[in-house]
Amino acid sequence: MATPRTVAFHTLGCKLNYSETSALARLFESNGYLPVKFEEEADIYVLNTCSVTEQADRECRKIVRQAMRRAPEAFMVVTGCYAQLKPTEISEIPGVDLVLGAGEKFRILDYVDELAKAQGKGMVRAGEVKDVNTFSSSFSFGDRTRSFLKVQDGCDYKCSFCTIPQARGASRSDSIANAVANAREIGAMGTKEIVLTGVNIGDMKAPNDQGGFDQFQDLVKAMDQVEEVSRFRISSIEPNLLNDEIIAFVSESQRFMPHFHIPLQSGNDKQLREMRRRYRRELYADRVATIKKLMPHACIGCDVITGFPGETEADFLESYEFIKELDVSYLHVFTYSERANTPAAEMSGKVPVEERRRRNQALRGLSDMKRRAFYSQHVGTERPVLFEHHRNLELLSGFTDNYIKIEVPVSQFSINEIKPVYLSQLSLDGETVEASEPTLQTCSS
Repeated sequence: MATPRTVAFHTLGCKLNYSETSALARLFESNGYLPVKFEEEADIYVLNTCSVTEQADRECRKIVRQAMRRAPEAFMVVTGCYAQLKPTEISEIPGVDLVLGAGEKFRILDYVDELAKAQGKGMVRAGEVKDVNTFSSSFSFGDRTRSFLKVQDGCDYKCSFCTIPQARGASRSDSIANAVANAREIGAMGTKEIVLTGVNIGDMKAPNDQGGFDQFQDLVKAMDQVEEVSRFRISSIEPNLLNDEIIAFVSESQRFMPHFHIPLQSGNDKQLREMRRRYRRELYADRVATIKKLMPHACIGCDVITGFPGETEADFLESYEFIKELDVSYLHVFTYSERANTPAAEMSGKVPVEERRRRNQALRGLSDMKRRAFYSQHVGTERPVLFEHHRNLELLSGFTDNYIKIEVPVSQFSINEIKPVYLSQLSLDGETVEASEPTLQTCSS
């Protein structure tokens, strides 16, 4: 077939997926393809999927239909976590021509020339995930303010609710030299902030004979020397892998921001055992206390799952009260949903779906209160902000070093610059803080 000249990408899921999609786009571009927006006509559409959402199948079908309506003769390629878990199922979606698993994703160009418009099932190229043992580095690049840099992939943990090890394989990592080189390249392109991403980022597994490192803090210390980048953030890190040395180093760093996202999942030890988590709530509380002792201004986010099998009302209330007393800044709340081939799916004590949703709403309300309280603590102070686009063309938005979202008039600052601002007052919805140039003024009430 004639080589297609345009390719479009769509990403579902996490920061890691966005970094990989961006790497795939650069791969196509370096081989003569012209990337276009997914909303435009293209010769090839690439969909990078996620397995976390319970609507994975529905989302995948919807996006494929949208692309095929725009360009019926285009080739549709589906990859990502859902593609590794359900390759045959995806290949049967009308319009899908190629399904690539975790080990085949970055060899996508090797398969493009084989593409022929599927008359029935699409072509499947998805090997066993246990055979995926190499690391493919990637990073996102687009708006020039923030980049997601992948430094680790896969997971050796066996949490009872999670399919990620089945979708991405064993834990493996980039070398410290290559990760630093990527960070310098990103910084040289004008990006001010890098978020270090991975599946289980604290669990570094690169072999020493490949220039690897054994502990995440070695990576953090190396990145702190990258002068081309103004800011680094650590994406989600397990509480048992976030040690005192990492916290202390971040507290003294000029480049690593005082912002941590630490998954909790439950504030009830019985539930943590059933989830096969590698810590108990006492350790989590200790991590939070250590951060706040060294960085009282730090932002701390946490993930929580509600409605896990066996979670009684008493268990939920205990978890709720534990989180309420924690000095965390916001929650990401997930309603438990069954995943095939996970131990949790076979557990007794299933919580009714409506009850799961009720508990979810209660925790979301708690998250709103936590975020508002954290933001309110900083009204009347000055913080450095990296400025970004805003959907309202008269405004700019951005995040402070400690992850407070702000809004300012567009006339005051420029996109992709870091400047100190005065945090004047909470917006009406409490989701942002209104800010202005720092002056000698009184805090608004």
